[in-house]
Amino acid sequence: MRPALYLGAATAALLLTAGGAAAQTVSPADDATLPGDVVITANRSAQKADRVGQSVTVLTAEQIQANQTVAVADLLARTPGVSVTSTGGLGSVTALRIRGAEADQTLFVIDGVKMNDPSATGAGYNPGNLLVGDVARIEVLRGAQSTLWGSQAIGGVVNLITAEPTRPFQASLDAEAGSRGTSYLRGGLGGVSDRILWRVAASHYQTDGFSTYAAGTEKDGYENTGLSGRLNIKLTDDVSIDLRSVYSSARVDFDGFPPPFYSFNDTREYGTTKDLVAYAGVNFDLFKARLKNRVAYGYTRTDRQNFDPTFPASPLTYDSTGKNERYEYQGVFDITSGWVATFGAEHEDSEFTAAPTSASVGLDGYYLQVQGEVVDGLTLTGGVRRDEHDTFGGKTLGQAAAAWALNGGATVLRASYGQGFKAPSLYQLYSDYGNTGLSPEEADAWDAGVEQHLLDGRVTVSATWFDRETTNQIDFFSCTGTETITSAPLCFKNGVRRFGYYANVAETKTTGVELAAAATVGPVEVEANYTYTDATNESAGANNGKQLVRRPQDMANLSATYVWPFRLSTTVAVRYAGESFDNVSNTTRLDAYTLVDLRASYPVNDTVEIYGRVENVGDEKYATTANYGVAGRGTFIGVRARF
Repeated sequence: MRPALYLGAATAALLLTAGGAAAQTVSPADDATLPGDVVITANRSAQKADRVGQSVTVLTAEQIQANQTVAVADLLARTPGVSVTSTGGLGSVTALRIRGAEADQTLFVIDGVKMNDPSATGAGYNPGNLLVGDVARIEVLRGAQSTLWGSQAIGGVVNLITAEPTRPFQASLDAEAGSRGTSYLRGGLGGVSDRILWRVAASHYQTDGFSTYAAGTEKDGYENTGLSGRLNIKLTDDVSIDLRSVYSSARVDFDGFPPPFYSFNDTREYGTTKDLVAYAGVNFDLFKARLKNRVAYGYTRTDRQNFDPTFPASPLTYDSTGKNERYEYQGVFDITSGWVATFGAEHEDSEFTAAPTSASVGLDGYYLQVQGEVVDGLTLTGGVRRDEHDTFGGKTLGQAAAAWALNGGATVLRASYGQGFKAPSLYQLYSDYGNTGLSPEEADAWDAGVEQHLLDGRVTVSATWFDRETTNQIDFFSCTGTETITSAPLCFKNGVRRFGYYANVAETKTTGVELAAAATVGPVEVEANYTYTDATNESAGANNGKQLVRRPQDMANLSATYVWPFRLSTTVAVRYAGESFDNVSNTTRLDAYTLVDLRASYPVNDTVEIYGRVENVGDEKYATTANYGVAGRGTFIGVRARF
């Protein structure tokens, strides 16, 4: 019996998700202190989970801390429906796929700001540099969510919220060290009063790393410095100002294709990435707080440079900048008891520069969603969005969802349908490989599921079926060098032959099942999830019916925690990924792998906790991308202090 089926059986035997309670509307703020049975992302305002028809996983501050995970992508890989691949260690190009969607079809939101890099191939966000740092809450919303969240939400949305203080003065300090010369230090200060909430935080991570080239011997290191801050000023009982910012500066060594061999090998190449996220908003309530309004400005900038010291005269090999400016209004109106309308308007200006190319584009979006409890326990949600793109004109999208809480919330039935829309990126349109004749990607996604709470909530189980069809998916088409300008004009740009171009050549279909379970029995806590994903290429041609690249059909996670009478907490965590393929023709196979981690923590007192972990206990040799290295066994120990 395969490990995936062992974990799948364990999952089905237990069953999971969030708890149910009386339906109510909560403050629409991005609040890291909200409990796990409240969801922000699904409706762009906080709602009790049993009113949400979409499939969502919430990771609270306690869960994030207990996982001891450094990279956000690795933490997300433990949630249902999420697969992660990379081209090396931390800082390398990392692809996070939700339910088999493309990596650039997942929207990341950090402290209310949508993240994407217009200079990246698909204008998606690379989470390779995203460390846990001061993140205190993560929500993973699965399925097509373009109606409320706009472009890039075909696969889903990952919403990250940094920590908020809950007392007049709070401080935190975390430090850890371990294998491969790794050290991680982070700390924060903050406080809250009747009128002002503030917090600043900083972190520094560094490691000697391992060879990015799987067969290499040279270590490729990584270093990351992060800063974040937030300030909320309550001018009156009904008016407040929000200021937030997150910044990171990273350097990563990587391996490439050195001349004259032009084969993957150890090299001295390295890259730098600087990410800036900034947000300024005004919140104001009208009609005795029945109408909550938010007017905001968001700014993101990603600067990337690659260097090759082999050529000291001109070491810079790549230089790009991607910028976004967003202006938005959002309103949340309590129509009547149990009925809420969410509506808004957005304007986005995107710009990318990757010498010698520079381009920009504008996008306007308008959305309306109404949610109401039509009968006791049954909540219906319907929404519509209109986008006006500078290049591709207008597009209207729709979404519908239902959540039915039965037996006092012990049973929750869910179903949702959503449409996705993603315009071609500026890189896909205007780079050396661009094609201005591209059409936008479009998707239709469905899911339906059930969750059941047993034994007074000590056991929770869930099962969800999902399906998505994507048309006009954009892929890279390689030119062989034998084409003529007549037979294949897109293999030429301005009369010059090129290596390839982007084209709407793919139509894909994804279907699958997610099972999850959690149980607490005395000092023992068990969590498990299993995902089956069948993601195939439906385009005509030789690759019809082939599995999409780097999407394991089977994925599973299992963790068991035991809290000893003397307060020591110990955890065994297992992650399994089935086999996948590294190329579209499915001729290069990536073997299945199983990773086992051990974790322990001990609270010395109310202020100090010591913790440690062993990652990849079995020193498993595996690959998520062909020929790229992965970390072996690693041991780490740390201390946390909360004041």
